[in-house]
Amino acid sequence: MSVSHASVHPAEEVPVTEGGGGNAPRVRMKDIQGMPGTPGGLTLRISQFIFAAAALSIMASTSDFPSVTAFCYLVAAAGLQSLWSFSLAIVDMYALLVRRSLQNYRAVTLFTIGDGVTSTLVFAAACASAGITVLIDNDLDSCSRNHCAQFETATGMAFICWFTTVPSFLLNFWSMASQ
Repeated sequence: MSVSHASVHPAEEVPVTEGGGGNAPRVRMKDIQGMPGTPGGLTLRISQFIFAAAALSIMASTSDFPSVTAFCYLVAAAGLQSLWSFSLAIVDMYALLVRRSLQNYRAVTLFTIGDGVTSTLVFAAACASAGITVLIDNDLDSCSRNHCAQFETATGMAFICWFTTVPSFLLNFWSMASQ
């Protein structure tokens, strides 16, 4: 008969809480990569920063971007996204170095709101810039007098930045809703 005995496999007694025993602490599953404080989350933050900084620097390197409001909006949104992503990348690095979990409800709520706002701004700015770029290139046929290649590249970088921001937002939102 193959039966496990307590002396061979000891089992810990579950501590009884003061509130009546029915309120056992919840056990969290392993953090999913991409959530704050994980290597996947740090990778997403760094990629967000790189693409936002690329969109910002490419658009700002042109001399005539201030003449179009949508391009100014893209510079502002990409600047805000790069600051947000850089600061959260530092927080993620710190959490990984000291092995802390960032699954605090307030922190996750702050990350969710920040990611939602910045991703919406970057997406709107990228769409507006894409519309102006199509107008300049296809409708007005004046790409020879403008920096169409830089405008298109900056707009593409903004869209890629948005594609890396959405998973952060969704994972933070899911984590916030499951707490």
